Amino acid sequence: MKLYDFDGMFDEKLSKYISENSGKYKEEEWEDIIPELYKKFGDTKIKSLGKTPREFYAEMSDADLVRSLKAHLKENVPVSEFLCTEIEKRKLTDSLVPMLDGAEAEREYAINIIGADDRVIGKYLEILVSSDDEDLKNRLVDLIKEKADLVTDKALENYRNGIDREYMCEILSRSVLRRDDIFDILLKEFRGDADNIPMHASYLAAYGDERALPYLLDKIDEEGISFIEYQELKFAIESLGGEYEKERDFSSDPYYQLIKGQSPDAVDLFAAFPDILKKV
Repeated sequence: MKLYDFDGMFDEKLSKYISENSGKYKEEEWEDIIPELYKKFGDTKIKSLGKTPREFYAEMSDADLVRSLKAHLKENVPVSEFLCTEIEKRKLTDSLVPMLDGAEAEREYAINIIGADDRVIGKYLEILVSSDDEDLKNRLVDLIKEKADLVTDKALENYRNGIDREYMCEILSRSVLRRDDIFDILLKEFRGDADNIPMHASYLAAYGDERALPYLLDKIDEEGISFIEYQELKFAIESLGGEYEKERDFSSDPYYQLIKGQSPDAVDLFAAFPDILKKV
């Protein structure tokens, strides 16, 4: 199968265009111009092909599109957006599923193109618990959460077996099913993990069970909470229909100082709240 590096062709044309228009546009203007030029390139006829990049892929069969994607990845030829767009347009999920068990690059492209399709949510959960790649895990969780009810029982099983409990809680919090076992787990984690109060408060807010309100109100009333914990707790309370109006003084809190501009150079937010920021 003949592979074409359309992105390489575009880069050549872009370099020439930028050279010819040097100084004409500001850097931020180029950020808007380049994507438009790429879109225009997709409808530009390539002399050696006699067709545009979009036409080239539009004329392929479903099977050839997937074969082309695999070949590009295997041969390290850049995959153009035009190829991915054509595959997405045809909704070739069934043909892409085997790539989820392929090489890392194949899996990455398959996940990006498939998205949150019902047919792969269970598979995504399997990949999540078997992977050590935190970036991949986070991407998969975001997709699984869109269809959390499809894997609720398996997520509960994983949690009970001590497998990726934090990720399982995040998934369970997006279930639309109202179940005591899910609520009990989310509440247990909220009450038992003093180092991650904002994260677990957000899970209770996402789950939407008003029974969490008394526990959230008790926690927000504690004197030792930080400003960032206070903010997330207040948001959770209000999202569940509650209110908290008590005045609190956080003037000595480093995060409060940072956002209020009282000591912009004195506080390193990432150093002050490393665990919290992992989930922001």
